[in-house]
Amino acid sequence: MHPMKLSKAFLRSAAYERRFLTENPWDFSMVVWIPLATVLLIWWIFSQTQITDLPIGVIDQDNSPIANTAVRYLEASPTLTVRQLYYSEAEAKAAILQRDIYAIVIIPEDFSRHILSGKPAPLILQVNAQYGTHSGIIQTSVQAVAGTLSAGVEIQRLVKQGMAPSQAAIAYSPIGIQRISLFNAATDYQQFLASTVIPALLHILAMVIGATTIGRELRDKRLGHWYRFISTGHPDLTRITKNESTSGQILNAVENNQYLSKNDQISVSSHANEDMTESTNVLVLLFGLLGKYFWPTLAFSIWAMLALWLATPQESVAMSSVLATYAGLILLIMLSFWLGAVFTLGSFSLRMGLSATGFISAPSYAFAGVTFPYIAISDSARHWSDALPLTHYLKLHIAQLQMQAPVAVSLPIVYGLAIATTIAMTLTTLLTKRALAHPERWGAR
Repeated sequence: MHPMKLSKAFLRSAAYERRFLTENPWDFSMVVWIPLATVLLIWWIFSQTQITDLPIGVIDQDNSPIANTAVRYLEASPTLTVRQLYYSEAEAKAAILQRDIYAIVIIPEDFSRHILSGKPAPLILQVNAQYGTHSGIIQTSVQAVAGTLSAGVEIQRLVKQGMAPSQAAIAYSPIGIQRISLFNAATDYQQFLASTVIPALLHILAMVIGATTIGRELRDKRLGHWYRFISTGHPDLTRITKNESTSGQILNAVENNQYLSKNDQISVSSHANEDMTESTNVLVLLFGLLGKYFWPTLAFSIWAMLALWLATPQESVAMSSVLATYAGLILLIMLSFWLGAVFTLGSFSLRMGLSATGFISAPSYAFAGVTFPYIAISDSARHWSDALPLTHYLKLHIAQLQMQAPVAVSLPIVYGLAIATTIAMTLTTLLTKRALAHPERWGAR
């Protein structure tokens, strides 16, 4: 086929879609404003890069100088703040239920006396483990405070026995741990969570747009109208003309059931299907679909650039790593568009297409290995995770932007996303051709 005809099909399709977006504010917002608001809102939510001042309560049943020191140490911890001193466990647990605090530290009676007599003197921590991140940070911080307090008491006891302070410190803890954080040393939650949540949300929005862009034409019985326009170039984008798809007109007559008998309806519908099947050109369809998804692809390319600019850490990242990550994100978005179209066209229903996209894209972040370790999930969950495109993109994202791995490590992921996008694009074209041949199935919700 002549390249000029293909380019005209692309341009006509892009013009058709641009006209539709400008006349439908909701669809325009789905492409432009909602993704932009999503990127900025997520980044603002995680603008406080570290978790600090988690509120806890304290029940001091000892009221001794050592107990007061323990309370001061808890308050001095950067991740904790002592919201209030409580005098009963019932009052403190009521505060937990109201989410005024996330944990209670109980200093039992005879706490200082047990310490001075060399007996065990535990601090009792009751923490709301329903919030995993809060719980882990609080437990670590309280344990650090208890360790510091214990070290001070033990070293002071050894010094009183005549040991030098330096020797007492070594005697108390002869084995130390030297921790070196290789990546994200500052435990920056904006880099850890926000930079990965944004691509996941763009993935969800892209699949929804992919499903609705083609699904609304199936629902409104205008798929033939769209194809006739890109293949012949009729200028009227708003209503069906005399040169429009004959199959669409025949379908309306069949539905109205005013002029055709049952046998006539079957024969005429079959004739329309054969005519549409014979006249449909796969390459024209492909370039028409590329034009149809041109504006969402352009918009999401800008939002992807913004997301990566925000996610790039302050220290220098190789330009090759940024380009590889950007290419991977663009391919993920394009794949999302085409997958949404595949599910909708495969079911001949916009509702079923949206349900499928939600089933696949919404929980995909939970299986990606960011918040829950990939190696710790079950075998069946691992197989599902490997089938999700977001999992592979986030591996690329983390490796290049956070771990600064060599680009060669992540190139197979870029190639894989490119192949998957090509396959999805081909399937969408073939399914569109099939849909054009079956106008009697248009109109499903």
